[in-house]
Parts: sequence; structure tokens; C-alpha cells
Amino acid sequence: MRLLVAEDDPGLRSVLERALRRNGYVVDAVADGDRALVHLGSYDYDAVVLDWRMPGVSGVEVVRQVRRRGTQVPILMLTARDATADRVEGLDAGADDYLVKPFQLAELLARLRALQRRPMVALDPVLRAGDIVLDPATREVCRDGEPLALTGREFAILELLCRRRPAVVGRRALAVHVWDDEAEAVGSNTIDVHLTRLRSKLTGSSAHIETVRGVGYRLVAPPPPPPPPPVPEGEG
Repeated sequence: MRLLVAEDDPGLRSVLERALRRNGYVVDAVADGDRALVHLGSYDYDAVVLDWRMPGVSGVEVVRQVRRRGTQVPILMLTARDATADRVEGLDAGADDYLVKPFQLAELLARLRALQRRPMVALDPVLRAGDIVLDPATREVCRDGEPLALTGREFAILELLCRRRPAVVGRRALAVHVWDDEAEAVGSNTIDVHLTRLRSKLTGSSAHIETVRGVGYRLVAPPPPPPPPPVPEGEG
């Protein structure tokens, strides 16, 4: 999943960038609100971590402008401003959550996972496709109840295909959400290599990755079985 981090403190920005990448995210990091707005107008992010106080356009103004555009990307605001009035201002501007500095990285990661589970983006906490069960929180995948060993890139590809199912995901969308340098991924056979390996690991599953020529890829899986009929009263 691709995140935007906007934080003017270079030390904190570097720490966040490294920690989020270690936890499987693709991260774009910027130092001010102006560049945050440019990135938000260019990329489709899964969530944004946004500092309140930044040079130029403030974090809260970035939120207002993004919401005026109609963009519903989940936004987590970071700030040292912990007064109730400040929290109300940030949330009323359109932020989804609020974390006061200093904070623990574990809490930041938990809040990001919670934002991805919000009904606003229609996400189940656990993703299912046929006999594949993928848990974004624990980064575990099971096939028919058995653990499936995936690399970080393979996990990210499968997660994106699960989230977008049954829609087709284009090569550029895969590159943007899974690789830091999307141009390098699109311009080489990197995507094909990872898809081939992932397909091999899904062998025997009821779910498979289908190529839509000239468009992209989609995850195909049978619908879940219907629930059993109710037992008539007095029976069973």
C-alpha cells in the first residue's frame, strides 16, 4: 500500500519513512504542504500521514483542500497541538484521526491499520478471495487454512488485487502501490517476474490471477458458498 508522509522535521520524516517501509508500505515523503498537495494531485494514495505545522501550506489547510477536491483518502494528522480546540479544528477540516507528538511508532502503525479498515473505504479487516485469506494487520496469508510464504512484494501485489477485486488493476497502478520507483517497475520485466512467482505460489488455490490483455490483472475467485437454509422450528 502506498502512503504519503508530509513532515517538515527531517529527523522524524526519516524515521517514519524507514519504519513504514520496514512494515511493508511504499512511502513518498515530502517536507511541506505545497509538495504534499502536488503529490496528492498526482498519485492515488491509500493513506496520508500529515504534520499540522509545515512551511507554506499548513497541514490542516492541506486537509481542507484535499476534501474540497472530493478526495476521500484516509488522513492521520501529527501535531504537538493537543488542546481540544485544535483537535476539533483538524477533525472538522476533514482529518480522520489525530496523533499527538511525541508518539510511539507502534501506535502510529495501529492507527494506520484502523484507518484502512474504515467503512468509508469498504474494507473488511481480513481480505478473502476463494480459499485465500489475507490479513493486512498481521501480514499473514493462508491458502485453504495453510500459511502461504510470500515476499513483501508478493504480499503487496496480492493485497492490492484482493482489495480491488473484481476490478482490473493496471500495470502502472501495481507499480505505484508496490514499488518506490514506479517508473523502473513499469519500464522493465519486474512486475512480470513477481506475478509469475506469485501465480506459482497460488497453484492449487481456488483463486488465480488473470491477465486482461492490454489492461492489467485481476484476481478471480469463486463466490462464497450460500449460507445453509434455516432449520424449521421444532427440527434439528
